[in-house]
Amino acid sequence: MTAAMDSTLRTPALKDFALGLGVSVVGVADIAPLRPEIALAEETKNRFPLAVVMGKRLSDPVIDDIPDHPTTLYFHHYRQMNFFLDRAAFLLADHIQSQGFAALAIPASQLLDKARHRGHLSHKHAGRLAGLGWLGRNNLLINPGLGARFRLVTVLTDMPLAADGPLADGCGTCRACIAVCPAGAIKERQEDFDHQACYEKLEEFRRRSLVSQHICGVCVKACRGPK
Repeated sequence: MTAAMDSTLRTPALKDFALGLGVSVVGVADIAPLRPEIALAEETKNRFPLAVVMGKRLSDPVIDDIPDHPTTLYFHHYRQMNFFLDRAAFLLADHIQSQGFAALAIPASQLLDKARHRGHLSHKHAGRLAGLGWLGRNNLLINPGLGARFRLVTVLTDMPLAADGPLADGCGTCRACIAVCPAGAIKERQEDFDHQACYEKLEEFRRRSLVSQHICGVCVKACRGPK
């Protein structure tokens, strides 16, 4: 069996396993474009050519309850979602390893640089390469069916899999996120997103004791996907 045939057969089975864990969407990314930005030892990151990216839908009632700032209910939901995603990544990595391949689960929300909001890798950029969505004006990954109302986790692997491809930008004329952003960080172009303004607003929310983590959720609420 050739490597191409092997990957073609393995990929659907692995995606089915991931969906069976309860995630909403799953895709496979060739992470070569991201490798320079991955915060792992060179020897570690170079052994993994692919990433399996999983996304889980957020609770609509929880998100709809958000006014112009994060709520304690959203904070609890956010933490539970991260626990769920980390568990799913752990089980997927273990499943891959049981088949004789290497896998490394990357935490869903573990920041190495709070000011720049960066972890070991960008789940949203991996998700874009895995065909799970595009980067919207709100600087979040936007899925055709879920909008921005989902969170991501990534498992790096050397299992031979067929990589998916990025989707075209689908925001179109929708600008719902621009008007509601409490930081004024969202601009017409995604490339102009004001990271510093966003961070300062998140820090303000934390100082006001609204939540104890740098989260907001306002633009997530506004983005239900293409109209």
